[in-house]
Amino acid sequence: MTVGNSRARRRPPSLAQLRAFTAVAEHLHFRDAAAAIGMSQPALSGAVSALEETLGVTLLERTTRKVLLSPAGERLVVRARAVLGEVEALMEEAEAVRAPFTGALRLGVIPTVAPYLLPTVLRLVHERYPHLDLQVHEEQTAGLVDGLHTGRLDLLLLAVPLGVPGVVELPLFDEDFVLVTPLGHELGGRAGIAREALRELTLLLLDEGHCLRDQALDICREAGRGDAPVTTTAAGLSTLVQLVAGGLGCTLLPRTAVTVETSRSTHLLTGSFADPAPARRIALAMRTGAARGAEHRQLADALREALRPLPVRVLGDDD
Repeated sequence: MTVGNSRARRRPPSLAQLRAFTAVAEHLHFRDAAAAIGMSQPALSGAVSALEETLGVTLLERTTRKVLLSPAGERLVVRARAVLGEVEALMEEAEAVRAPFTGALRLGVIPTVAPYLLPTVLRLVHERYPHLDLQVHEEQTAGLVDGLHTGRLDLLLLAVPLGVPGVVELPLFDEDFVLVTPLGHELGGRAGIAREALRELTLLLLDEGHCLRDQALDICREAGRGDAPVTTTAAGLSTLVQLVAGGLGCTLLPRTAVTVETSRSTHLLTGSFADPAPARRIALAMRTGAARGAEHRQLADALREALRPLPVRVLGDDD
């Protein structure tokens, strides 16, 4: 019981004591060790003695001619070096964290954006932020927002507005929707299509849970279509477009997806809507008060410039 109480009261060694001890263990000479770590010889000797008292063991064998490690010193110097190594690693990691655009950035992206914008995003990060460890997670909107709130994700790339408390949206661009039809369809290849044309079309949409489905339904309601039933759905845009090529109906594609998705078939035509064309807005989203908020805003600025070659209308931070 006495020994236990003594251990409970014993203070841990200081880093200065451990540095003094490891220096003496390396040089086996007090004067040389003191010079190596920039301490006076009396201070070094006092630090080692204080460490021995703290640990309750003799670390060094001192004679008038030389200094040797005791058996306990031989064992404990390994631990002391490991502790100091971890402290140094801690300081290096803190320095890396303080540096902008370093470490991991967990980016969540919706499926109707990922295949079309990620090449631009990845190229930008590779060229401008080579020390940033970008980790991409593709999920539907609900999962992404939950991941942002729980801290599983740092930043989202998705369609807005979200209307979610605690989330800041950084608008990147607006893009028009394009009508995709089978070959030979009366609206195929036409420009200036009125939204009202959507009232009579057999429209193919994505499965429930995709924000693009909700946006398409909103556009149809604005055109006066009402809640007409959707008989055929698909899990992804690639499947959706192939269903159109097979003559099952028409669909709406965001303009950034058109080249990729329609190039796989020669049985498709695209048509553009009259102004103002139905459109969606894509943004980065972050937590309100995010620790790396300034970096996220800089990334948004850089992305806006990188996205200008795409068929979109790039926005400012205040849009």
